[in-house]
Amino acid sequence: MASGESNTIKEKHNLILENRSVLNMSGIVEVSGFNEEKITLITQIGELTIGGYELHINGFSQDTGDLSMSGDICSLVYTAEKKPEGSFFSRLFR
Repeated sequence: MASGESNTIKEKHNLILENRSVLNMSGIVEVSGFNEEKITLITQIGELTIGGYELHINGFSQDTGDLSMSGDICSLVYTAEKKPEGSFFSRLFR
C-alpha cells in the first residue's frame, strides 16, 4: 500500500450478516488468511476471525475496504492486541 492510500480506508467498520450465509463488511484493511473453514481479516478495530463451512470470499476492494463473503457462518471472533504494561525489565523483575 502506498503511503497516501492508508487514509482512504479510515472509515467505520460495519458488518451486515444475512441469514448466517452472506456477510458484507466495510473497514477491512487486509485478508490475512483464508480457507473453507476459517477467514482471518485485519479490520480497523483489530483482527476478525470468521469460522464456518464452505466459506468463500466473493469480493474484496483494498481501496474501499469492502469485503463480501458467503458460506455457512458459525462464528465471528475479534482479537484485540494487548500492549504489555511497563518496560521489559519491569515485567521481568515482578
